Amino acid sequence: MPRIVVTSDRFDVGQEAARLSGLSAGVGGLSLFIGQVRGQGDGLESLTLEHYPGMTEAILTQLGQEAVERFQLLDCTIIHRVGTMGIGEPIVFVGSAAAHRAEALQATAFLIDRLKTGAPFWKREQFADGRSAWVDAKAADDNAAAAWD
Repeated sequence: MPRIVVTSDRFDVGQEAARLSGLSAGVGGLSLFIGQVRGQGDGLESLTLEHYPGMTEAILTQLGQEAVERFQLLDCTIIHRVGTMGIGEPIVFVGSAAAHRAEALQATAFLIDRLKTGAPFWKREQFADGRSAWVDAKAADDNAAAAWD
């Protein structure tokens, strides 16, 4: 069963990797993706993520289950933060454990591509000059997600 967490708290990458790694002696490949708030040189100070509680967890669970079945994973973890985060803070953790590296790597790529477009999160950027702006969806993200169909 995929581990799904939506939280405002920071996560411990080492602890999450150790949990996936220690699932069984059958884990031969472990793939991790950690996304963080990046400074863009345009005065960005923070990023606020909002979500639709209940629906968000349900969609993440569906994505995790699809990855487990599609890539024969032993397990996967999706942790997504909400609330306001500063530059360099972690936003998302996606980890996949499989018998072989190829499945783990593919599953992690699949999950992050699908998360970008399929999960109900909304991002608002806050800038040093007081401006704020909602982040629009990107065609490149839609194309990456569609490539898995």
